[in-house]
Amino acid sequence: MAAGIWLVAKRASISMTARNDAVQEETAALDMDRIGTKLAYMQALVDEYYLFDDEDIEKAEDWIYTGFIYSLGDPYSAYYNAEEYASLNEDLEGAYCGIGVQVSQNLQTGIVTVVKVFPDGPAKEAGMLPGDILYKVKDILVSGEDLNLLISEHIKGEEGTTVPIEVYRESTDEYIQMDVERRMVENMTVEYDMLDGHIGYVAVSSFDEPTAEQFRTAIDVLESKGMEGLIVDLRNNGGGLLDAAEDMLDYVLPDGMDAVSFKGKGVEDFTYVTDSVLFDGEKTEEHQVDVPMVLLVNGESASASEVFTGALRDNDWATIVGTQTFGKGIAQGVFEMADGSALKLTTAYYYVPSGECIHEVGIAPDLEVDLDEELKSMITVPKEDDNQLKAAVDVLLKGEDEARRLVEESQAAAEEEAAPVEETSDGSELAADGEEETEAAPEGE
Repeated sequence: MAAGIWLVAKRASISMTARNDAVQEETAALDMDRIGTKLAYMQALVDEYYLFDDEDIEKAEDWIYTGFIYSLGDPYSAYYNAEEYASLNEDLEGAYCGIGVQVSQNLQTGIVTVVKVFPDGPAKEAGMLPGDILYKVKDILVSGEDLNLLISEHIKGEEGTTVPIEVYRESTDEYIQMDVERRMVENMTVEYDMLDGHIGYVAVSSFDEPTAEQFRTAIDVLESKGMEGLIVDLRNNGGGLLDAAEDMLDYVLPDGMDAVSFKGKGVEDFTYVTDSVLFDGEKTEEHQVDVPMVLLVNGESASASEVFTGALRDNDWATIVGTQTFGKGIAQGVFEMADGSALKLTTAYYYVPSGECIHEVGIAPDLEVDLDEELKSMITVPKEDDNQLKAAVDVLLKGEDEARRLVEESQAAAEEEAAPVEETSDGSELAADGEEETEAAPEGE
């Protein structure tokens, strides 16, 4: 079933002892003796001359490894110390000790925004809302921090303890200080609902350990209620575990269909082919979704989201609606160290069943629909106002051609409404085409 590679990343453990010779050969460009001698000299200088007695040896060692991987210039490769790696695994496993929010970080500005506040979670009880911007955690300015480190080292912690958080709320233009208790939180990555017309709606926010099982539950419930069409919403889903995406494809597609292929360095090329889903160690009977499907995607749909999208598109199993996806067509392997730390490295390109590598390209939708401008600033868009969702429903109820016509009609109306109106020297108005608008005189005048 699972291929053992992450898209943001799945464990591919390696023995340091077994790989020692290869590592020595592959890193021959680094003069380890010279580096060791220089570090020893630097340590001696610190010991003799550094004014303050606050040297953290463990932290210094971590930064050596972190800096080495940072020098690769790859934003997807990283070093995790033992604590960070344990925290990462805890996040992906679906239950963790934290505050109960889902956040996203703008990579250009560093701003971290609360996307979702879990019902009955400690953040909700403290008054945090979707759309709040994390300004400070403890005394740390959030925008200058790596998001994974911020979460693992400062937001998460021992159950029952509290973490001071300051948020900026744009709607009221105020900074709000709150003390949030840390508690065990279940990470729900799948939400579902039955829309009008017996159309099932399943939103997947990320691909974590529990995601495939939550997805299967959603499909089972919707099928039991007479689902006649299915929309899977992958908008703003930045990816996660390849295993989860594969397991979901197993439940949607028939057995024996190509889903994704990998070609890389130091890993064997392979193609993942769908088979019956494996949950809790038991193989299930073959299952496939036999109702018409639509996938909703946008520019933040990346990685595992694109694997799922590419497989369904190329196997003619779903219509893609929305905007061009992000274009992350590379996979990472995670190599565990004996001390509990880990190294995440980009190891392979992946290819959708058509043979296309979508890295830095993305996947174009079958029906392009941009989210209405007034909705783009909203963290949570009500379903009744969501024009992309409406287009997806129209594809299922009216067909792709009619849905396209309705989208084009709506876009034309919006452009006409937004067109500037100019006045002539005599005060009459010019239409958008530049011709003077006149009012017809009544007959007989």
